[in-house]
Amino acid sequence: MGGSARTIVRMAEDLFASAVQRRLEQRAPLAARLRPRSLDEVVGQQHLLGPGRPLRTLIESDRLTSVILWGPPGTGKTTIARLIAGVTEKAFEPLSAVTAGVKEVREVVERARARLGEHGRGTILFLDEVHRFNRTQQDALLPHVEEGLLVLVGATTENPFFSLTAPLLSRSTLFRLDPLTEDDLAGLVDRALGDVDRGLGQDHLAIDDDARHHLVDRAEGDARHVLTSLEVAAGLTVEDGRTRITLADAEAALAMRAIRYGDDEHYDIVSAFIKSIRGSDVDAGLYWLARMLEAGEDARFIARRLVILASEDVGMADPQALLVADAAARAVEFVGLPEAQLNLAHAVVYLATAPKSNAVITALGAARADVREQPLGAVPPHLRDAHYKSAARLGHGKGYLYPHDDPRGWVEQEYRPPEVAASRYFRPSGHGADTDRDIPAWVERESAGGDRDAQESAGGDPGE
Repeated sequence: MGGSARTIVRMAEDLFASAVQRRLEQRAPLAARLRPRSLDEVVGQQHLLGPGRPLRTLIESDRLTSVILWGPPGTGKTTIARLIAGVTEKAFEPLSAVTAGVKEVREVVERARARLGEHGRGTILFLDEVHRFNRTQQDALLPHVEEGLLVLVGATTENPFFSLTAPLLSRSTLFRLDPLTEDDLAGLVDRALGDVDRGLGQDHLAIDDDARHHLVDRAEGDARHVLTSLEVAAGLTVEDGRTRITLADAEAALAMRAIRYGDDEHYDIVSAFIKSIRGSDVDAGLYWLARMLEAGEDARFIARRLVILASEDVGMADPQALLVADAAARAVEFVGLPEAQLNLAHAVVYLATAPKSNAVITALGAARADVREQPLGAVPPHLRDAHYKSAARLGHGKGYLYPHDDPRGWVEQEYRPPEVAASRYFRPSGHGADTDRDIPAWVERESAGGDRDAQESAGGDPGE
């Protein structure tokens, strides 16, 4: 075959390959078609990819060292890796830890070593789902990362401090990706509707605000999820001969009913939630929790209410209740939804079934009432700061009795100004652990004047 004939064949092959690529792109899912082609097109992650931010600077200067990209699904880990491949002068070798093993890593290493020796060109290994590699596989990778033969770009949805070995993690820079905000996701929806070439490919296709909100709300920060759901909703709309995506289309695409409520009902539902737990109705507490979660209520708000309730309505009747509520709140931050809904349910069950006491909030209310309404007496001399040199000459600390010097661990002395010394604030309820047994007898004596009326009026807000 002559040179001209070979050229014609190559041109035909190139045209065929180009046509195949175009058709594949047209058939690709919406999330793949809209994948960013530059750092400026990336939605979210501005703390890493904004102008002058660390990851962007390393990518654009092609000075990237081994990194771990950690974040929830649909936050851009694979997208960032693909953008690195597009700008780096190094060879880019992608692998998935789901299907690859030590054998595949060794093949990459062999190619990287040959490439470096023959052409002086480095290699970036993109390892998706890096947490799927076991310790042996990670150890096999470590020497090549350590010597600089491979620049590792690992992507993981799992906490790398638990899923990656310490040596591999210590040789990589960790970048944490955040879930996309509702504004980010709404912008993606609008981009898909407005981009005829890469988006939904339908002129004049629009979406109702409540449909957009439902898709965004259910995506939970996942760009891939919102675009996949949008594509299904758009397909249902077009199939029905309509040009506007409705809430019903969004619900059908997600197979989930949109449960929303306004500001007024928000406060009513929260009130019902708190009162159900206060009333020890565990099933009602779980119902209102589920109602709030399904409506997309901020899990951190729910957790904060439980922490408050633990002291306000359970209090000293079960001192562990605050620890359980606090643990649930921490789990919301550490684990996130949807898994953290189990931690919230755990706290609801515990708090609802715990004995109840409002002695803490009542005591604090009574003390604050005295602060507001009674004369503000001076700090008694024996309680004043006596640590500095001239304090003794002022009489500071004189007469103070050190409780640890007494075998009982406490001594009877006055700790308040005389103006409020007769007031009694904390009154144990007698429920659960909230009893008199740990309170010294002299504290428990009935005060002569008392201020029971103030105490009774200083309790929790019955309207909540």
